[in-house]
Amino acid sequence: MSDATNEPGSELNAVPTGANIGSPAEVSPTIHAEHGMFGVQGTGDVSGFGGLVRRRPSTQDTPRPFGGYFDEVHDALEEAYPGFADAIEKVVVDRGELTLHVKPEKIREVCQVMRDDEALRFELCSSVSGVDYLGSDTRRLHVVYHLTSMTYRRVVRLEAAVPVDGRLPSVTSVYPTADWQEREAYDMFGVVFEGHPNLTRILMPDDWEGHPQRKDYPLGGVAVEYKGAEIPPPDKRRVYQ
Repeated sequence: MSDATNEPGSELNAVPTGANIGSPAEVSPTIHAEHGMFGVQGTGDVSGFGGLVRRRPSTQDTPRPFGGYFDEVHDALEEAYPGFADAIEKVVVDRGELTLHVKPEKIREVCQVMRDDEALRFELCSSVSGVDYLGSDTRRLHVVYHLTSMTYRRVVRLEAAVPVDGRLPSVTSVYPTADWQEREAYDMFGVVFEGHPNLTRILMPDDWEGHPQRKDYPLGGVAVEYKGAEIPPPDKRRVYQ
C-alpha cells in the first residue's frame, strides 16, 4: 500500500487522468433542456427514449490554474503558435479533461503545431467525431478531435463549431488517421472537410439523402425494398404506447 497520490501531469512517466477541478457536487449552469428524444412527443417512436430529459450545461472559459499538465500544454501551445490568441476561442476543463475550442478555419494550423512542437508532441489523432447541437444556428455542428501524446502520455481535445452548412479544413495532411473518420463525420452529420483527398460517404450508399446522426433526421426510418418485397419502417411494423 502506497501513500503516494497520482496527480495527473506530476511526472512525465505517469499516466494522467486529468485535473482535479472543483468538487463532485459542483454543477455547471444549464443553458438548455431537451425533453424526449430530441424533443419528439406523441409519435410511434420505439427507441425507448421518449421520456428522456437532458440538460445541456454551459461551457464557460475555465480560469487558471487548470491543474495537472493542462497548464503546461496551454503555455506550450501559446508560445509555439503565434496565432494562439486569435485561434483559440476558449479553454474548458471539465470532468478532468482539457478541451481547446478552436476557430474552424484555424484547426489545421493548430493540429500542425500540436504534432510538431517538441514541448507538445501530440503525434496521434485517435478520433474525429461530430456532435449536433440542434437549436444553435451558427454553432450547431461541432467537430471533436482527440489527440494523444505518445511521448508525454497526455491527451487533449480540440473542438471546432460550424453552422449546418459550414466547412473547415481537413487535417488528413497532419494526421492521416483522420481520413476515414472525417468521411464518417461528413456522412453522418454533413460536415464538409475542405482538402480531404476523397470526401465520400463511408457508411451510407452514395445516393442516400440526408445525414442520419443529425438530430432533425426523421426517427421513423424509410421504407426499404428488396427485390419486390417492401419492408416498412420500424414505427409502422408495430406500435409501442
